[in-house]
This record gives sequence, structure tokens and C-alpha cells, in this order.
Amino acid sequence: MANGKITKRTVDSLVSQGYIGFVWDLDTKGFGAKFTKSGAISYVLQYRMGGREAATRRYTIGRHGSPWTPTTARTEAERLLILVAQGRDPVEADKLRRREAVDLAFSNYADLFGNSVRGEGWTKMVKRSLRLHVKPILKNKPLPQITRSDIAAVLDAMPVSQIAKRRDVFAVIRRMFRWAVSRGDLERSPTEGMETPPPVTPRERWLADDELKRIWKHAPIADPCFGPIVRLLIVTGQRREEVSKIAWEELDRAEKLWTLPGTRAKNGKANTIPLNDLAIRVLDDVAGGAQWPGHGRLFLTSRGGSFTGYHKGKLKVDRAITAERGSALPPWRLHDLRRTLATNFQRLGVRFEVTEAVLNHVGLARSGVAGIYQRHDWRDEKRAALEAWNDHLSQIIAVDSDIASEDYLRLIA
Repeated sequence: MANGKITKRTVDSLVSQGYIGFVWDLDTKGFGAKFTKSGAISYVLQYRMGGREAATRRYTIGRHGSPWTPTTARTEAERLLILVAQGRDPVEADKLRRREAVDLAFSNYADLFGNSVRGEGWTKMVKRSLRLHVKPILKNKPLPQITRSDIAAVLDAMPVSQIAKRRDVFAVIRRMFRWAVSRGDLERSPTEGMETPPPVTPRERWLADDELKRIWKHAPIADPCFGPIVRLLIVTGQRREEVSKIAWEELDRAEKLWTLPGTRAKNGKANTIPLNDLAIRVLDDVAGGAQWPGHGRLFLTSRGGSFTGYHKGKLKVDRAITAERGSALPPWRLHDLRRTLATNFQRLGVRFEVTEAVLNHVGLARSGVAGIYQRHDWRDEKRAALEAWNDHLSQIIAVDSDIASEDYLRLIA
């Protein structure tokens, strides 16, 4: 080991001599250069975090060559010594910097969070929201450097008209940063103190009996998958994705029961849905009048993929209804069918708790203390409610035989 002023002349001279070992600078304490047998040169800083009792630590500034020369390396060593004097360890700071650049880079961390969530509907919304709206703005910015203004920039980049989507994206961001805090990857969430985007005005649309009758009649003409999906939405009140991705393994004809697993439920909670006669007949029709298959999805495209033609299917149904009644129905959505069932349950005198149980909705009756201690599954009550809905619906869709579809008449024969 040698001591001396580390300059370009010194380095060149030692290289020509084939020197192997360390040279420590006389001016800047702890600054040195390491010469290896292979001819490589590295600049280092040796220091202690504390007094003489503390262990010596060595930090590699970098290899000789652009940008590291004796002059630039000395400047970096002096900067690091200031950190040491402030009680900040350059080795730990470098580890943190590298971690922020890779593990805590927003894009990478968002993928980690997306893969950690559960529930098919929630997972889909999380990954889609991050991919389309958040990653393009935050990119690879380290999590600890993200501020409220960055979150605001994400929301500001979204159209003002997308009220519900802005709220969903904010919910995803807030959940992700809370997750980061819970893992110890972040001290505080940048969403703290931010106001949640205003909610969408709740929709009040539900289908009147005549409207429901016409939708039931014309749904099958749109698509072999769309028809039975819509009818199951009407008779069960479940969510669109839950119905469209139903598998035969979830169905029990003998028990007249559909068991929706928590992995497919939007809220992650399993649900049992008693199948009334109309539901059974729709499913029998899907099975082609034969015994229900033991496995596989009910609704697949000709290429074996998931059905996604909701928009086209609804347009066909709307056109058929318009042609039949001479005017279009007031604007409606498939989700309104769920609200229609809930509204009719109220008309039929079904208890509020039973309605929530059928819809698998975590509302007042299934949240908080009630949700913890209330373990009754309401299966018998749900079956009675859905059978009452079956009788009411049968009367609705069978009224006026001249406008009841031949397809339905065949189903109830």
C-alpha cells in the first residue's frame, strides 16, 4: 500500500510500473485508487460511520475512465465525505438509489401490485387503470419521489366527462400506495390529504315490465351467447362478467344452485344463487337439451375465447325493439337489469337483507359489526325470493302471446 497525491501523472506512472494494490491520497482522507493485476483501476472511498470503534467501510466510486478521472473521482469523494459527516452512509444511500431505480420505479411496482390483488373484477380494473391512465404519466418515477401533484396530473389527464373512471383510477392509486406503506416500501402515501373525485350521480334507471318483456324476447336474436347471458342477468340479478364467464362446474342441477367462487366475484366474496325454473330452462337450452356438462365454460366464442360482444348485441336488440314498438326504449344498460331485479324484489316484499344477499352486495346489512357477526347465508330466503321473481317474470314475458317469442314459448312448453 502506498500514499501519495492521486493525479493523472501518478496513475499513469503506476500503471507503467505494473503496480498492484492501493494508493491512498494524501489530501483527501479516505480517497484512494485500486490497481489490479488485470490492469483495471477503480477509485474508492474508505470511511467510518462513527468513531474509531466503528468498522471501516469501503465505497467504490467507479472504474477509471469516463466519467471517472482522478479529478472527478476526488470531487465525488469529497461529496461523499460530506454525507458521512451528516451521518448518511454512502453505501446504504447507493443501495437505496439503486432500489428506487428498479424495485421502486413506479412501472415495476405497479406490476407487482397488480399481480398481488385478488378477485377477477378488481384485478382487471387495477391492471387496466394502471396501464391506460397511470403508467403513461408516472412512468418510472421512484415511489418515494411521487407527490400529490403527480397524482393530480394523472387525474387531470383524464377527460372530465369520465367521472366514474376518474374515481376508479384514484381508488386504485390510493390502494396501491397504502399497500406500499403496509409493506414498508414507503413512509407515507402521497394520496393522504387528497380529496376523492366526486361520485357519479347514482343511476335510477330500471326496466318497466313491458320493457323487460321486449328485451327478454329479442335478446336471443343478437347472438347465441348474448341471448342466454341477458336472460340469466334478468333472472339471477348477477353481474355481467360473473354470468358471461360461468362454468358448468359451478352449477348443480339437482340442487338447483349456482355457486359463484370468490375468485370470480367482483367483491371477492363467494355467493350461492338458487336457480329458479326460468334459470334452469335457460341453462337447459344452452346445454342443448342434454344433461349438463361436467366442466367447461358456458359462453365461448367460435375461437374459444371469452364473449365480449355486448355492445353489438345490445345494438341489435335495440333495433329490433324499435322496429317492433315504433320507437326506441329510453337509454338503458345491461347493469340496469340488476337494478330492475332489486326494484322488483322491493315490489314483491323481499327483505332488504335478502336482496343484498342475492346480489352479493356488501351494504349496510353485511358490513361493519353486522358483517362480522352475521353468518346466516339466507339460502332459503334467497330461493323463496328468486322463485317469487320467477313467477312474476313469467307473467310479464308471457303476456300478449302475439309478442311473446317462439323461442320463449318453446322454453316453457
